[in-house]
Amino acid sequence: MDTPPPNPTNWDDLTVRIASSAAMTVIGAAGVILGGVWFQMLVVFVSAVMIWELWMMIRKDEPTKGMLLAALVASVMSGQLANDTHWTLLLFLVVPIIGATQLKTEIKTFFIFALGIQIAGWGLVHFRMDFGFTWLLWLMSVVIITDIFGYFAGKSLGGPKFWPKVSPKKTWSGTIAGWVGAGIVGFIFTLFTNAGVVIILISMVLSFAGQMGDIAESALKRRMGVKDSSTLIPGHGGLFDRFDALLGAALFMLLVAVVFNVPGVAF
Repeated sequence: MDTPPPNPTNWDDLTVRIASSAAMTVIGAAGVILGGVWFQMLVVFVSAVMIWELWMMIRKDEPTKGMLLAALVASVMSGQLANDTHWTLLLFLVVPIIGATQLKTEIKTFFIFALGIQIAGWGLVHFRMDFGFTWLLWLMSVVIITDIFGYFAGKSLGGPKFWPKVSPKKTWSGTIAGWVGAGIVGFIFTLFTNAGVVIILISMVLSFAGQMGDIAESALKRRMGVKDSSTLIPGHGGLFDRFDALLGAALFMLLVAVVFNVPGVAF
């Protein structure tokens, strides 16, 4: 008797996903640990690629312009980080404006996302320089654990969708599991740092901010009619797909740093 072919399951992409995640974790961890120019170069590269992916989602028929914009992002961000003065933040408007002038549709979409990507990248570099390795490790750990807990809970438990019109795969079980995982990360950091218990609540709010970054990119992809931002990373799509939550978390923490004085966060 012939053995029937295995039925596809919800876990078909797990092996590829884990392998890709491991490779990205090694590269990312090396950049974060080394800090300085190494981390800056990593952030600049990732930001430039995400701008290219953003352009290609909107105008995939003009790949050359997308590559030129990516190269310009790398140049602008490198120059800004080298000069490191506040007025050079205005340089981050260059790519959004130039890119927007080349589009006939989705002008605001490109402008907002391109600007957000660059600002978030700049924020991550300064978080590493100003707050140190442990602080950035906390932020990234919250984002990573939120994704892991959300993935496994969503696949295992299923249930009602969180926002089906925007992100059909996201469930309430996965979303809440992400908050729980982030809270656990916050608790762990209270054990070996000077952070107070408020870091647990902040971790959970940060988790939600990261999820909103993911939702924003999901909405963009649905609007553009694409499944992934690109096919660069097996099992994950593109860099934008992988780092959308980190962008949301970074932008949220930049807002917190500017507007509020949150106690217990300085490690």
